[in-house]
Amino acid sequence: MVEERDEALSEDEQLGVVLVKTGIITVEQLGEALSRSKERGQNLARVLIEDRLLTEDQFVATLANQLGLEFVDLATYPVDPAAVRLVSENLARRYLAMPIGWWEGRLLVAMADPSNVFAIDDIRTLTGAEVRQVVVTSEAVQAAINKYYRKDTEAEHVSAEASATVASDEDDRLNRIREVREDAPIVRLVNLLITQAIADRASDIHVEPTGKDVRIRYRIDGVLHDVMRSPRNIQNGIISRLKVMADINIAERRIPQDGRITTTIEGRPVDLRVATLPTVHGEKVVMRILDNSSTNLRLTELGFLPVNMARYEVSYTKPYGTILVTGPTGSGKTTTLYATLNMLNEPTKNVITVEDPVEYQLEGINQVQVNNKAGLTFASALRTILRADPDIILVGEIRDRETASIAVEAALTGHLVLSTIHTNDAATTPNRLIEMGVEPFLVGSALDCIVAQRLARKLCERCKEPYDADEATFSSLGWEPWAGEPPEKLYKAVGCQVCGKTGYMGRFAVHEVLTVNEEIERMVVEHAHAEDIRKAAIADGMVTLRQAGLLGAAAGVTSVEEVLRVIA
Repeated sequence: MVEERDEALSEDEQLGVVLVKTGIITVEQLGEALSRSKERGQNLARVLIEDRLLTEDQFVATLANQLGLEFVDLATYPVDPAAVRLVSENLARRYLAMPIGWWEGRLLVAMADPSNVFAIDDIRTLTGAEVRQVVVTSEAVQAAINKYYRKDTEAEHVSAEASATVASDEDDRLNRIREVREDAPIVRLVNLLITQAIADRASDIHVEPTGKDVRIRYRIDGVLHDVMRSPRNIQNGIISRLKVMADINIAERRIPQDGRITTTIEGRPVDLRVATLPTVHGEKVVMRILDNSSTNLRLTELGFLPVNMARYEVSYTKPYGTILVTGPTGSGKTTTLYATLNMLNEPTKNVITVEDPVEYQLEGINQVQVNNKAGLTFASALRTILRADPDIILVGEIRDRETASIAVEAALTGHLVLSTIHTNDAATTPNRLIEMGVEPFLVGSALDCIVAQRLARKLCERCKEPYDADEATFSSLGWEPWAGEPPEKLYKAVGCQVCGKTGYMGRFAVHEVLTVNEEIERMVVEHAHAEDIRKAAIADGMVTLRQAGLLGAAAGVTSVEEVLRVIA
């Protein structure tokens, strides 16, 4: 009777029964989800996943159990690269199916849809092996395909091919450079390097000539990683190809040059900022990959602690004043400013920026690019902007006395000015402006808020390990003040296949927000020491960079070692 009743159940009801039996959801949750399923016109699995009562992994594992198949977590499974190579990348992507190893003489194939007989037949015909399916999520198999069908492996073959086509005669190098611009192996090699960098979440690509070869490195999560080395005789070909793409003079190799590449990788538009640098072994090229998604970020997504967010919000919602964001190169200053502009950009406001260069184009905002050759400097552009009836002005960077003076005067005449400056922390920023030549009383009056920031790597959620934290650890770190009791456990990086054995995956921003109150303004006017300003700011409630980073470690987001790496 029970079996007859089970057969009468719908697919959704059968799935619901299994989920209740395995304890994933309760009977009450199932009843409510079935009602919502009818209301939305969606199947039960989709409703449970959208309402976060069921993960994609749990659903696929349950489905696999119903079909009598094995569910595999590809992120931790020891995939056999030799098995992967038996099937082409195109076929793997078409069917979302990838060989991962062998089982009792049969080819083990991870499939998002194990009932796809066409995929099974094609793989069996292609490999000449019997197939045993295992079930994976579609996201997992796509990530695995991106990982194991790596472009840099193909790039090594293309590099060797390019090397073989380049003549050894060095007499007429410029002519060969011009000829090699359209050379197929070089073109393919450069495209593969860019494609793989994007797949690896790299922010920068370094092409570095050495005495014996060409080294390619990617910066991932703020750390450089060696990717491959190419023969030295294709050095000129790679660099000239990049110069052609960036519209840079290929004949000039003695001075640094800048350019920009706009291309399409796998159907997606990609922008790269290119800089060349002459070295003793030839020109080095660095490409910054510009991620346009950062232009749509909101401040709440940048990792501000609630106390820091509250302090910062008070400043950027004022109609006038100067907000400075400080930190080293690559610490996310521009992203913070763009996120702030997204909050302020309204049809009732005239927002103008002056940048060098304009990295991202923002809708509804007037952006001016500095052109020093034409005489359009930060200072001259700022003067012009002040005659264009602005409400909010963003200055890409305060580099000299003239720019600093005009920015400060703009803030004092009723404009909100946002900019970046290079200092180590918030407290040293006022003195930096004074050293540039701005009068202390002007600095004290114009400055409203200073945000110092760093980018720290997040621990990989799959492999991070907890350990007991003792009082000695806290005291050595100066782990105070605390909003509550110190945590019983901290986390350390381990490393797995998901994070490339680094133990980290992604980054988050650590902030220090200094609000210029009356006391700090008086100290700035009196040209007080930075350490005294720092103490006054802490007394006013400022959370230091170190404290903010350690709070991230306490929450299990990062490790103490990573905090100490990025924050002195």
